[in-house]
Amino acid sequence: MTSTYASAGGGLGRGGRVVAVLGPTNTGKTYLAIERMLGHRSGMIGFPLRLLARENYDRIVSIKGRNAVALVTGEEKILPPNPSYWVCTVESMPLDRAVDFLAVDEIQLCADPERGHIFTDRLLNARGMVETMVLGSDSMQPMIRRLVPKAEFVSRPRFSQLTYAGYRKLTRLPPRSAVVAFSATDVYSIAEMIRRQRGGTAVVLGALSPRTRNAQVGLYQAGEVDYLVATDAIGMGLNMDVDHVAFARIVKFDGFAPRRLRPAEVAQIAGRAGRHMRDGTFGTTDEVGELDADLVTRVENHEFETVKALSWRNSDLRFDTPGFLLKSLEERAPIPELSRVREADDHLALQALVRDPEIMDLARGRDAVKLLWEVCQVPDFRKVLSDAHTKLLAQVFRSLRAPLRRLDDDWVAKQIARLDRTEGDIDALVARIAHIRTWTYISNRPNWLKDPLHWQERTRSIEDRLSDALHERLTQRFIDRRSATLARTLKDGRSLLGGVRADGEVVVEGHVVGRLEGFRFVPDAPDRSDEAKSLLTAARRALRDELAKRLRAFEAEPDDAFALGPDGVLSADSLPVARLAAGPSVLAPLVVPFDEGMLDQAQRERVRARLERWLKDHIVARLKPLFALSAAEGLSGAGRGLAFQLVEGLGVLPRQPVADMVERLEREDRKALTKLGVRLGVSHLYLTALAKPAAVTLRGLLWAVAKGHPLPVPIPPPGRVSVEAPLGKEGPVKEGGAPPAFWEAIGYPLAGGRALRVDMLDRLETELLTASKANAPIREVALGQRVGLSAEELGAVLAGLGYVRMVAEDGAVTWKRRRPQGNRQRREKPTNEDHPFAKLRQLSGM
Repeated sequence: MTSTYASAGGGLGRGGRVVAVLGPTNTGKTYLAIERMLGHRSGMIGFPLRLLARENYDRIVSIKGRNAVALVTGEEKILPPNPSYWVCTVESMPLDRAVDFLAVDEIQLCADPERGHIFTDRLLNARGMVETMVLGSDSMQPMIRRLVPKAEFVSRPRFSQLTYAGYRKLTRLPPRSAVVAFSATDVYSIAEMIRRQRGGTAVVLGALSPRTRNAQVGLYQAGEVDYLVATDAIGMGLNMDVDHVAFARIVKFDGFAPRRLRPAEVAQIAGRAGRHMRDGTFGTTDEVGELDADLVTRVENHEFETVKALSWRNSDLRFDTPGFLLKSLEERAPIPELSRVREADDHLALQALVRDPEIMDLARGRDAVKLLWEVCQVPDFRKVLSDAHTKLLAQVFRSLRAPLRRLDDDWVAKQIARLDRTEGDIDALVARIAHIRTWTYISNRPNWLKDPLHWQERTRSIEDRLSDALHERLTQRFIDRRSATLARTLKDGRSLLGGVRADGEVVVEGHVVGRLEGFRFVPDAPDRSDEAKSLLTAARRALRDELAKRLRAFEAEPDDAFALGPDGVLSADSLPVARLAAGPSVLAPLVVPFDEGMLDQAQRERVRARLERWLKDHIVARLKPLFALSAAEGLSGAGRGLAFQLVEGLGVLPRQPVADMVERLEREDRKALTKLGVRLGVSHLYLTALAKPAAVTLRGLLWAVAKGHPLPVPIPPPGRVSVEAPLGKEGPVKEGGAPPAFWEAIGYPLAGGRALRVDMLDRLETELLTASKANAPIREVALGQRVGLSAEELGAVLAGLGYVRMVAEDGAVTWKRRRPQGNRQRREKPTNEDHPFAKLRQLSGM
C-alpha cells in the first residue's frame, strides 16, 4: 500500500509543478485557478459541489465557447467531441484523461470524515502534466508540506475585513443577513419567524436540488427578500451579497453526536459575509449567546489549528472477489498523517450486498466485481437510513448481470413514473427530488441503459419540475411578497402608490393591505404584530391624499349621516369613526376618534370637533328635560340642589336621601319643578318625559360610559314597564347584567328581583297609600295588571319595597309598609317621609 502514497511524490516526477493556493474565504482563489487553467491548452478542475461545478462551467463556456468545455458530475454530463477543459465534481474527475492543468478546490475537505478520502486521493494522485493547483484553507499547509514535499505555496489575503458584531435578536438583524442553523427543522422555524417579522426570507439547505437552491439564492440576490436562512451549505462557494452572518445555532450533528463548531468551520461560514472589497460582519442570534473571545479573535485573524490528519481510503483495490475487494477497502493507512475513513456509504452498501447469496453468485470474476463496486457507488441522496437503497442497488446489479446486461426499460419507467408528481408539501418534494437524483446518476452510467440520453433527459426534466414546485412551495411558505415589497419600498424612502376600493379595501403597490373603515385602518395581519405595523405605515404613506379628501367630506356631512350605537361607537354613513369615553360629566362624554395612527394630531382634532358638535345636539335633543332643568332659574337653594342631583342622576333620584330637601321646598319651587316635568313620587323624584325608549337607551349608554361599565348595557325593550333583573349577594348575577345604580339611572328602580319603570312604581305605591288611608283591601290581580305584573311578580316587588302582606279573617288582603329599622327618632316623628300619611300630605301639596 505504500505505492499509493508514494505516487504523491512521483506526481512531480511526471513533469508538473504543484502549487497550493491557501487562504481564507473571499480571497479570489477559485478565480485565480480558472484564470490559470484557461492559460493552458487543456485543463481540469474539481469542485466540492455539483452546484459550483455548474456555475463555473457556465462561466468558462462564456469565455471559451460550448464546444471547448465539458461538464462531468455524478448526475450530469455535457461532453462535446473534443473538449479542452473539464469542469467536474471532485468525485467525478476523469483522471485517466491527461490535461496540462489540474486543480482541486476546497482541499481542506481532505479532513472531512465522509468525503475526505476522495479529496485526499486527489491530493496524492491527481496531477496535471504541466501544473497542479490545490485551493483551500491555510490550515492545510503543514499536511501538504508533509505529503507533497515539493509543493509551492501561495498565500492569498482576504480582500475585505470580517468583524464580530455580537448578539442581535432575530427581529433586529440588519438587511442582507444570512442566518445559519444546522437542521431543516431549525431552518424552517427561523424562516417562519422572519417571514412574520420581516416579510420573508430565502432558504438554503443541502437537501435542496441545485436548481431549487439557485432559485432561492436568486430571490435573495435580486433583493426580493433581505434575509437568507441556511444550513452550513452556504459555507462553501456560494457567492452572495451577504453583509452579515448570524449563527442561530453553534452546535451541529456530525453523524455520530452533536458537537460545537470548530473555529475554522465558523470562519468558513462567517466568511460568506462581505464580498470582494466590501467588509462583512458575523455574530449570533436566537438561541446562541455571545461567542467566546478567543473564538472571535481566531475568526477575525484567520488563526486556526492546523489539520493533523487526513481521511484516507485505499484506492488500489482488488477485484478478484467481493471478499478481496472488502479487504482492500479496509487496509490501514500507510502513515500516521492519514486516517482510514470510517465506512462510507458505498462500503456499507457492499457489505450489505455480499450477504445476499444471489449477489455473491452473480459477482464472479473481476469484471463482475468491478460492476458490483460501481453499483455500490450509486449515491443515496435520500439518506433514508433504511434498506430501501440497498434493495434498489441489488435489483440494479441483478439486471446488469442478466443476459441483456442492462436495466429493463419498463422497470426503469415504472420506478421513475412514481416520482413524476409535483403535489405534496415541502418534505414530500424534497424526498422525490433526492430519489430522482439517484436515477439521474444511474442514467449517466455508461452502458447501463439502452437509450441513456432519453433517460437523462427524462430524469432531468422531472427533477426540474420537482425543483420548480419546491421553490414555489418554499416561496409560498417563507415569503410574504406583500410585506417584502412594502418593506423594501419603505426602506428606500420611495413614495407608495395606493388607493381605496369601493368596498373599503386598501391596495398599496398592487397588494391588499387591509381595510379603511372611516378613518380607521384595519390591517390584513394579526393584531399588534410587526407585520400589522408595517402595513399601517405603508397605508398611511400611500393614503395621505385620500385621507385629506375624506376629512373634508366628513366635516361637511349633514347631521343625519351620524349615529350613536348601543356600544358607544359613533359612526358616519354606517362606518365607525369614534367611540365615547368618560368625560367631565355624565352628560358630556369625551369623543375618541378611531384612526389607528392614520391621522395626525390636527386631523384627529378636526374629527373630534365635528363629532362633539353632533353628539351635543344629539344628547340635548333626546334628554331635553334634563337640560331645561339644569338651566332653570328662580329656584330656592333646596330647589336648585334637587335639580342638580336630578340632572346628575339622569332624571331619577331616590327620595329618602333627599327627604329633608324635599320638605324644605317652597310652594313656588314645587310649581316650578312640576312645570319642568319633575314628579315628586312616593319613593323617587323623576322626570316624567324621560320614560321614552330613546331617552332610556341614551341614559343607559351615558351612565355606562361614565362609570366604565361594559357595553352594551341591558336596556328594557320598548313598551315594557318591567323586566327581570335578579340580584346576587353583591349585585347582578346574570352575565351582561348591571348594578342597581344603572337601573336607577335609566328610570327602572329595582324591587323584588325586577326592574320597574319609575312612573309605574310610583303609581303602584300611590295606590297602596291610598288604599291604606281608606283601609281598603287590595285586589292584587287588578293592581298587578295596571303595572304590568302578575300577582306573583307583584308580591315579590312589594316585598322588595318593604311591604308586608296581611290577610284578614274575611280574606281581604292589605299591604302595609314595614317600619324602618335602626332609627327610633324617625319612627317617632309624625313627619317621617316614609310614613304613609306624610306621603299623602306631600302628594296633596303637589
